[in-house]
Amino acid sequence: MKRIGLIGGMSWESTATYYRLANEAVRAARGSLASADILLHSLDFSAVVALQKAGRWDLAAEMLADSARRLERAGADCVLICTNTMHLVSAEVQAAVSIPLIDIIHETGATLSRAGFSRPLLLATAYTMEHGFYADRMEAATGFRPLVPDAADRAFVHRVIFEELCAGHVDPASRRGFEAVVERGRAAGADSVILGCTEIGLLVRPDALALPGVCSTEIHAAAAVRFALGEAARETVTWTDNAKLRERVAA
Repeated sequence: MKRIGLIGGMSWESTATYYRLANEAVRAARGSLASADILLHSLDFSAVVALQKAGRWDLAAEMLADSARRLERAGADCVLICTNTMHLVSAEVQAAVSIPLIDIIHETGATLSRAGFSRPLLLATAYTMEHGFYADRMEAATGFRPLVPDAADRAFVHRVIFEELCAGHVDPASRRGFEAVVERGRAAGADSVILGCTEIGLLVRPDALALPGVCSTEIHAAAAVRFALGEAARETVTWTDNAKLRERVAA
């Protein structure tokens, strides 16, 4: 089994989900006592957020690149940035190490392509929805560009992520708000939805929405396990409970 390196803590609420998902997948593949070989470097999220707000993505890139180098020196065979937003600096992180970086945008786009979707609604932080890096890279990889909610809905989603989910708060009223955003996305022509922030899965399930959904956290963690166990393990890893989407993938 290869060793998985996680750059986590952004926030630690979703990093804990990565750890659980990877271990559950390895246990399913190898037996009840098997677990994943994982190295985790958990960053201080408050420091990362301060750099985001200041627009100092160069310093954020240095911080994450240093984390990746530490993981590589400690013996990691791959590295994951356990957040969608910080994939804005994934090129700098990959350049800092010789081990592969498993990219959440690539993996999510590939999953949607296999399922036959081409107009996904992206729910994420304002940085991810508005900066352009996510949509540009998904379009380059898949040929389709994600839709984003309108300004009011983007502000709502961003606020819930940072003020509630990253702080460990799950509010049923916010869940209903997310469901309404997805409904509006469907009316605007979206054929699927990306839970494109690693905390959103703490609030809503992709199989409980008006559109078929994918959880980027689940996809990313599953990709890491496939790498660790080898591509032959692909069919043993379950990345979502969304029956509708699984049927589309199988077809």
